[in-house]
Amino acid sequence: MDIAVYRPGELTAADRAAWTAVQSQARALGSPQLANPFLAPEFALAVGRRRRGVRLAVIREDGAPAAFLPFQRSALGVGRAIGLGISDAQGLVHRPGFPWDAQELLRACGLSVLEFDHLVDGQKPFDRGALIAHPSPVIDVDRGFAAYLEQLRGRSPKFIRTTLAKERRLGRDLGPVRYVHDERDPAVLRTLIGWKSAQYRRTGRRDRFAHPWIVRLVEQLFHTRTEAFAGLLSVLYAGERPVAAHFGLRSESVLACWFPAYDPRYAKFSPGLVLHLRMAEAAAAASMAYLDLGRGEKGYKNSFKTRELPVSEGWVARRHPVALGHRARRAPVRALRDTVRARPELFEPADRLLKRMGQFRSGR
Repeated sequence: MDIAVYRPGELTAADRAAWTAVQSQARALGSPQLANPFLAPEFALAVGRRRRGVRLAVIREDGAPAAFLPFQRSALGVGRAIGLGISDAQGLVHRPGFPWDAQELLRACGLSVLEFDHLVDGQKPFDRGALIAHPSPVIDVDRGFAAYLEQLRGRSPKFIRTTLAKERRLGRDLGPVRYVHDERDPAVLRTLIGWKSAQYRRTGRRDRFAHPWIVRLVEQLFHTRTEAFAGLLSVLYAGERPVAAHFGLRSESVLACWFPAYDPRYAKFSPGLVLHLRMAEAAAAASMAYLDLGRGEKGYKNSFKTRELPVSEGWVARRHPVALGHRARRAPVRALRDTVRARPELFEPADRLLKRMGQFRSGR
């Protein structure tokens, strides 16, 4: 394989355009997961401005770019998928049917091991790695919002009836409900970040927005707009006040859900559920294929989803001492975490404990 590895600033405009074209081609030929905005060059370049060790591998076939692999590399040759921990889609972006050799790719990238937590489906050369598949729910809107709503009513009539009733109550009690699919006011983005940070702390989760680089990354992506990619801030207003908001990324066909949150003062109206319903409606109107809700067990995801896509967590490695050390360090931790997640009698008490710890730390 003809593989060249670049720093983010070295990627040419031609290669960047070819990367976008490969994503569009993948969608048209039946590989829509490769059209996810987390796999777009804009996301990789944005992370490259905020984190060290970002590299972009370009594989050429007959002199033309055929595949792209963004990753982060440590000094010891341990690789991580670009944005590991905050990205919901990872892998090699390639032309449909393009063959590659995982071992040769790692060697050319100077990697002994490459770790993923959201490796998309269809990456067969990586299948020999230590990977475990997880479901990632999506909302299909390619047949239009009316068809999706009919499917939702057929599966969960009480859920959709209750959500729409709460939307009407929200309008009666607080003022007319208004949904803005693409809000451009950065002050509202700051409001959303505040809500989400408080939610992380309240529920005992790691506060991603306690890391300044993530805040700066989100702000940068908010201002990034091309025909094929954009940061998208969607907001539900009641009267003139925002009550729920979401910041995600969109490609030509996929809306990747990322940071949803709501004002807890209005929790009784379930504004987050109303927001997701209106996001689905707007995505359908924009001729999107689906909304990717992201891996993770959440009640609202189960209520809204139409199906699930597999994403894998784990790593692929070469025969190398560093890879052996990485496996020895990571495997026990992953095994323990997966055991807790797979067993409700363990997961639910652990989840309640995290929430109590979060309330204690926040002084509630």
